[in-house]
Amino acid sequence: MLGLLLILCVALEGCAAPSDGAVPSPGAGGGTVTGPPPAEPTGSVPPARVGTPAASQRIRFVPAEVVLPGGAKAAVLRASTVGGRLVVPDEVRRVGWWDGGAEAGDPFGAVVLAGHVDSATEGLGYFARLLRIKVGETVVLHGNGHSASYRVSSVVSVPKDALATRSGAFDQMGEHRLSLITCTGAYDAARGGYESNLLVTAVPVGMAK
Repeated sequence: MLGLLLILCVALEGCAAPSDGAVPSPGAGGGTVTGPPPAEPTGSVPPARVGTPAASQRIRFVPAEVVLPGGAKAAVLRASTVGGRLVVPDEVRRVGWWDGGAEAGDPFGAVVLAGHVDSATEGLGYFARLLRIKVGETVVLHGNGHSASYRVSSVVSVPKDALATRSGAFDQMGEHRLSLITCTGAYDAARGGYESNLLVTAVPVGMAK
């Protein structure tokens, strides 16, 4: 995978007026990228994971649709890294699923969905709804005839230069969760985007089905 940790600058040249939808990673500018935390010792099993179904018993799928609280739906498109950049959909009413991360229903790691908050030509984006989302609300992912529900556990604003290295949004070593990312904060015209990212984290509600 090209950089497990990516700075999602949906806010740079893309958030208010998306052009190519490309999002740079720290490595794209030659900066250092903090790696994932060390793996746990082989002989230890955290209590929370005891009794977790084997991979062959779990339903896992690539998200094709996301449903936010209130029932609003959006198509989810694959978002890959190209030349060190995460390319999210230009169309603000769609969002991108980072194909370097977890799938819905995986036992570990973050399912990462990213999208524009607005556009100079299209107005508010689908993920503008994240600005009103509350802890405890439910987000549902659909794909390949399956669904997975997640309960919002935190909503935080993160400086864009800290999203990759300190937020855990892209971490694939931790417990399974959903990371929803868009732009927030003041708009800096000189830098071509918003100063921060909004990170919504949600935890699974039961198993995918």
